Amino acid sequence: MKVLFCSSEAFPFSKTGGLADMALFLPKSLRQIGHDVRIITPYYSSISKYHKDMKFLGSSNVSLGGLETIVNYYELIFQNIPFIFVQNMHYFERDQLYGYSDDAERFACFSYAILEGLKVFNFYPNILHLNDWQTGMIPFLLDEHYRVKSDDYFSIHTLLTIHNLEYQGSFDPFVSRFFNTPFNYTYMHFDRVNFLKAGIERATKINTVSPTYRNEVLTSEYGFTLDGALDRRINDFIGVLNGIDYQDLDPKTDHYLAANYDLIDYKTGKRKNKEKILHHFDLDVDLKVPLIVYIGRLATQKGINLMTRSLEEVIEYSNARFILMGSGNDSYQDFFRYLSYKYPKKVADYIGFNEEIAHQLYAASDIFMMPSRFEPCGLGQLIAMRYGSLPLVRETGGLKDTVIPYNQFTGEGTGFSFSNYDAFEFKEKLFESINVYTSNQKAWQKMVKEAMKQNNSLDQMALEYEKIYQIILGV
Repeated sequence: MKVLFCSSEAFPFSKTGGLADMALFLPKSLRQIGHDVRIITPYYSSISKYHKDMKFLGSSNVSLGGLETIVNYYELIFQNIPFIFVQNMHYFERDQLYGYSDDAERFACFSYAILEGLKVFNFYPNILHLNDWQTGMIPFLLDEHYRVKSDDYFSIHTLLTIHNLEYQGSFDPFVSRFFNTPFNYTYMHFDRVNFLKAGIERATKINTVSPTYRNEVLTSEYGFTLDGALDRRINDFIGVLNGIDYQDLDPKTDHYLAANYDLIDYKTGKRKNKEKILHHFDLDVDLKVPLIVYIGRLATQKGINLMTRSLEEVIEYSNARFILMGSGNDSYQDFFRYLSYKYPKKVADYIGFNEEIAHQLYAASDIFMMPSRFEPCGLGQLIAMRYGSLPLVRETGGLKDTVIPYNQFTGEGTGFSFSNYDAFEFKEKLFESINVYTSNQKAWQKMVKEAMKQNNSLDQMALEYEKIYQIILGV
């Protein structure tokens, strides 16, 4: 099959979240099982350092409701995958990826550029694999402007993957002029233009990134007002669990670690990594108490407000060590700084993100906190289990699908979970996990082994997407 993977960000060239990782991981895995998959993404200013290795493919004109602009296409082969970059200095070469007043215009341009580009670089895919709101208008534009142009366009199918329904691309109605069509209710939602709603209405199939999240977004609590639109497409709406790259994320070969390890010698390896990271952050070194970490965005979605109401009590009444990494909400950043200032030998913070230290934290930690309010899939808990760190999660979305909760009677489990979005439940589960670590090492080591044995690989994910492609094409 020929697939063009359309994404507003793609690792390692641009990244704000998990979408960028999937934009590399999934095409890479699909190519390994024999499909011709290419990636198309904007040429942001951060990408200019790769320009010398790129090949110019051509240019095209884009019309946005009377505005005319030119886009250029460049190709770069990375990890044996063709990346096609859409260059337009005005729209894309800026300091950030998103958050501008003209985002609707920018990503309308990107959508047109993708459809125009097919004839420029002569690649007409069987499937345009779209991702999130930034590419949500493509099925509509394809229907309204391109299918009539040739059989090559007419036969294209679309799959829209929703990575996070909260972000929808909702704009003032005046942006509809960019679509070069008469007014159409396909893209209207509560009197606003909604890019994601247009994609839900017109894409051949829709999926999201875990089975449980798929069911959750069909409810008013998690549907962010699009649950009705999704319910109308319920028979075309699928949940596929994300995976992680087991080649890049392997404690046996990870060059960032102080000591590499696998399922056989993980105890020794994790102990060495733990000792090093505790020294690095100048915390008291006691290998008999658990190291608990958080790595992620500092946002309410991630459950940080549960931490603000409960974490200090756990620090006060346990000997656990904590290392907290992330950036985002200023008050949450201040909270992390406050804890490390007040408890300098038990708590450390890292405001920001550092790839090397993040890998070291996964390898060194015993418990990985992820108490999300909602979580479409989540990659952190998958990486943590791969490195032998037991996740402590709320039972939502992909967290519920991937973490088997500890059963004190059978000793089974790959982590700890709580059901309600409640600070008390989170605190009690954190105390429980610390207690199991300090008083029942036999049960703990059994869970670590089970966690490390879990198969959340890209290979499994690629096969699931292959099945969707086959359903779409009727093969």
